[in-house]
Amino acid sequence: MTAAIEVNDLVKHYGDTKAVDGVSFAVEEGEVFAILGPNGAGKSTTVEILEGHRERSGGDVTVLGLDPATAGRAFRDRIGVVLQEAGIDREFTVREVIDLYGAPYSTRRGTDELIELVELTEKADERVARLSGGQQRRVDLALGLVGDPEVIFLDEPTTGFDPAARRRSWDIVRNLTSLGKTVVLTTHYMEEAEQLADRILVLARGSIVAEGTAAELRSGLDTDSKITFALPAVDEPLAGLLDPLVGTSRGRDRRIEILTPAPTADLAHITAWATARNLELESLTVSSIELEDVYLQLVGEPEVEA
Repeated sequence: MTAAIEVNDLVKHYGDTKAVDGVSFAVEEGEVFAILGPNGAGKSTTVEILEGHRERSGGDVTVLGLDPATAGRAFRDRIGVVLQEAGIDREFTVREVIDLYGAPYSTRRGTDELIELVELTEKADERVARLSGGQQRRVDLALGLVGDPEVIFLDEPTTGFDPAARRRSWDIVRNLTSLGKTVVLTTHYMEEAEQLADRILVLARGSIVAEGTAAELRSGLDTDSKITFALPAVDEPLAGLLDPLVGTSRGRDRRIEILTPAPTADLAHITAWATARNLELESLTVSSIELEDVYLQLVGEPEVEA
């Protein structure tokens, strides 16, 4: 396969702060590539450099064989960008704003086709200001696709969507890749990344902490099970519950999660500890590891205080 995007030793400094510190990866043509990371991880800076909207401090970057920093208008004619907040004039109707933003492109998709694609046919002549938040995000998506781009950057594209609308939007992204489009996706929805991405890059503190398919990221952990429960109020330290565990504990408020390679042994200890104190553990479950569990372990999650 041919790489649509190549990044080698990318660095971005803001004074003494390294927002991006030696990042390297490639995105193949027709691939959905997700970039994940907490706020401040460097993912937005990385994507903005790929789009040509921010200068890099060092390293080499090519998108569609061009350097985004110097490629100019011809390059922008071949990419589409869906920002978290597009800032479009809300007094235009859906149809008008698509026509307006589509005018500068040398090639473009039809307005009616786009409106149908993002499921806004019944709202085509409605002012954008009168749409719901989720519907406005669908207008943003249409604007990112209006130039029939070869590479599409989607920044949190389904923020504000209800679950049903989010899943319908996933179908739109899948349709794009079936047409050979390359998609770079940033999202905070782990399920979205798992459903859409061929490969996932995880950034933390400006550096890559993991890269691969969702299955490969899971296989990189030394655990495959999760025990969860809600702990009643107790008047003793939790060291007696947590210290003997094989797995790693984390939690917030009363909810505790144990990531463990030995679910049988850890579950036996947990239930014995609770039984000895005549406690009921609410919502006690044992399940397989999810992508969100992998992500939290990679980027860091506070453990439960003993």
